[in-house]
Amino acid sequence: MRNAALKSLLLLALAGCGAGHAETIGSVDTVFKLIGPDHKIVVDAYDDPKVQGVTCYVSRARTGGIKGELGLAEDRAEASISCHQTGAIAIAAPLPQQEEVFSERSSLLFKRLRVVRMIDAKRNTLVYMTYTDRVIEGSPQNSVTAVTVPAATPIPVRK
Repeated sequence: MRNAALKSLLLLALAGCGAGHAETIGSVDTVFKLIGPDHKIVVDAYDDPKVQGVTCYVSRARTGGIKGELGLAEDRAEASISCHQTGAIAIAAPLPQQEEVFSERSSLLFKRLRVVRMIDAKRNTLVYMTYTDRVIEGSPQNSVTAVTVPAATPIPVRK
């Protein structure tokens, strides 16, 4: 009975994940764990789904051990982001002034790593910020980066 309840809870949590499409670039071990995977810092690449030619690299802690292996651990709130032009920038449709671009769970139910895109129209720049939030209380720790769009490609902003 207890296993069935745990499986149901896990399926419910996974159904609501809505994680972005991350490509893991690499990782480094930070703490050796005798049982289960080591604690790590992982670097993932996320292509902005609405801005062709922009890729964001996010580094963050990933908890290992048995809880980490089972997806029950809560990852730390610290993350760093660096976004870059990786090709010709093309924006197919007007973008909102501020929009969540990526989201990935960092604990079983309550904590998410988020990446938000903001538009600095005056400077024709895309600003990306990463932070972690919880249902009750998030973390003020954040990281920000910016990608200047060439003047020949003005950023269309949705009104």
